[in-house]
Amino acid sequence: MSHPAKFPEELVRHLVTYFTKEDGWVLDPFAGVGSTLVACKETGRNAIGIELCGEFVEIGQNMIQKVEGIGHQALLLGNSANATKLISQYFKGKPPLFDYVITSPPYWNMLRKSRGGNDSVHRIRQEEGLKQYYSDSADDLGNIVDYQAYIEEVSRIVTGLKPVLSERAYLTIVVQNMRDVDGILKPIAWDLACKLSDEYDLRQEMIWCQDNKKLGCWGYPTTYVSNVHHHYCINLQKRRI
Repeated sequence: MSHPAKFPEELVRHLVTYFTKEDGWVLDPFAGVGSTLVACKETGRNAIGIELCGEFVEIGQNMIQKVEGIGHQALLLGNSANATKLISQYFKGKPPLFDYVITSPPYWNMLRKSRGGNDSVHRIRQEEGLKQYYSDSADDLGNIVDYQAYIEEVSRIVTGLKPVLSERAYLTIVVQNMRDVDGILKPIAWDLACKLSDEYDLRQEMIWCQDNKKLGCWGYPTTYVSNVHHHYCINLQKRRI
């Protein structure tokens, strides 16, 4: 798979069937190769995805076409910072209101940092000549160097979706805390949850366990480094005005 951090359609199917009804509208502003749209087509939901990388858009469009299902699904090329404008242009000024947002933004610049000495997925992809990070674009959140700037930008983009959300729409942001190269944990999930709760109601968290990930003997015998196989699904709701 060309995409270096694809999340599974099974996870999306579980969440969209929990938070939406058939024929509802789902939005993924960091759509990658379209896992959300594939799952929505399979479950009879309409979906719009926005993706910055043209290569991923092409892959995703091909994947969506091959899947059997119903509904309207479209993967748009563009910057999620301009999500409302892109959506309005696509629907010629008459966009639907979205019942649910599910997305997984880049986990800061994790993919640009090698933090292990064994056969990590990062190293294996390097040896196989596959993509190790998303893109070199200045608009790519995975290229932001400053951690706090990253948190602020993700929050700004997600907050900017409010105009296209239905009155009590739910949002699920899938993220993972990250151990930086200096061994210090960057609490991406917790910081985003805290920041976004200024604009949305923070309802709950769920855990996605990535059980197909290899175990590694990361820090032995010099220091403690845990295997991290869990991602946080931060569940928020549009705040009633």
